[in-house]
Amino acid sequence: MIETLIWIAVALLAIGLYLSWTAGRLDRLHARIDASRAALDAQLLRRASVTQELATSGVLDPAASIVLYEAAHAARQAEEERREVAESELSTALRAVFGETAQVEAVKQVPGGEDAAGELAAAVRRVPMARRFHNDSVRAARALRRHRTVRLFRLAGHAPFPLAFEMDDEPPVALADRPGT
Repeated sequence: MIETLIWIAVALLAIGLYLSWTAGRLDRLHARIDASRAALDAQLLRRASVTQELATSGVLDPAASIVLYEAAHAARQAEEERREVAESELSTALRAVFGETAQVEAVKQVPGGEDAAGELAAAVRRVPMARRFHNDSVRAARALRRHRTVRLFRLAGHAPFPLAFEMDDEPPVALADRPGT
């Protein structure tokens, strides 16, 4: 009788430790999602800011300046539910303006253009990495939340279901291949 109670207590303790470990892991994944989303937001804001700065610098022709400024402004001001579309439109505008190396070379020729082109290239390259880190964190949390024990014991609590950030983040060829920046 005592031996059975001891085995039941050991089994309950093991189950409790497993549930506690799983809940802690899920909490860490949610914290990682929050951190990666903040990093993604910072990179998107940096890309839009650099694009607006370049668009208003007078370096580009007026049509390209207007296209870039409006797309960057829309991306910065977009509501959360429309943010992915606005950021995709900024990527499209960047590819349209900087689709050829000649435009980047023209920007580099003006005073301060080399720095502006380098800063934009760095910002454009960091967005896909930040988005990939965020979406990887979301994928890991979703996989854990799909486990039967997590759902049965409601280990996720009231945390919202993690959502991936889906956007077109393909950089312009002329900016993506810049060495040294």
